Amino acid sequence: MEPFIGSVAVRSGALTRRGLQRHYTALYRDVYIPRDLEVTARIRAEAAWLATRAPLAGTSAAAVLGTRWLRPELPAEIIRPDRHAPPGIVAHSWTLASGETCLVAGMDATTPARTAFDLGRLHRADVAVPLVDALLNATGIKPADVLAVADAHPNARGVARLRVLLPLLDAGAESPQESRLRLVLVRGGLPVPQTQIEFRDLRIRVDMGWPEWKVAVEYDGVQHWSDRRQRSWDIDRIALLEEAGWVVVRVSAEMLSRPHVVVERVRAKLRAAGCPI
Repeated sequence: MEPFIGSVAVRSGALTRRGLQRHYTALYRDVYIPRDLEVTARIRAEAAWLATRAPLAGTSAAAVLGTRWLRPELPAEIIRPDRHAPPGIVAHSWTLASGETCLVAGMDATTPARTAFDLGRLHRADVAVPLVDALLNATGIKPADVLAVADAHPNARGVARLRVLLPLLDAGAESPQESRLRLVLVRGGLPVPQTQIEFRDLRIRVDMGWPEWKVAVEYDGVQHWSDRRQRSWDIDRIALLEEAGWVVVRVSAEMLSRPHVVVERVRAKLRAAGCPI
């Protein structure tokens, strides 16, 4: 169920005031959701738009544009010249050029390219790269689209940071941890890996790697260790890849906390395969 205006529901007869108070909770003033509804980033964004009718921006725009893996507890973000907003909503007074907003399911929001521009310029790389990767994955825009927005706002806060970030982006990432792993590898001085490499004859796809040297890197989330079927398939697929002449480096969440170990392990495999690093 989507957020709704409580006073409208009561006036229309869809709910009684008692029923509204008993079964629903207000995210913002007069904007309600069922008490048992999980509050996602998108639900929070929709509620913020109903409460303010202001264009959604930042992570809220990303949410309504279909971006996955957004933290649901983050405050909603809007654009409003006076920066006034209800508690729990962050208002930005950013200047928007013509064509930098769009309608998404009847809500005003910054366009995918403008949203990526804002996310990339305002967050440090280890936060921004996963966010913008996921937005690119959801919307199909390219880094060149984001660069065009940067060119239109050369004096905006964080533009220099964004320009450094753009070559690090990749829409192929299928989780924030994959984005962070790729960032660790590139920051460690390794060649930029190709993402989502497909082996159609084997019906296998790997997270990232270097086909020229047949070295792959896989991020193993919790399901790779807790799910018996997944673990069994992982063993089979690694064996198939090794039979095809590939070397696979598997990286866990714990290993990501030791980036130097990950980089050196992958570097050793690339050197052994003939990569000149």
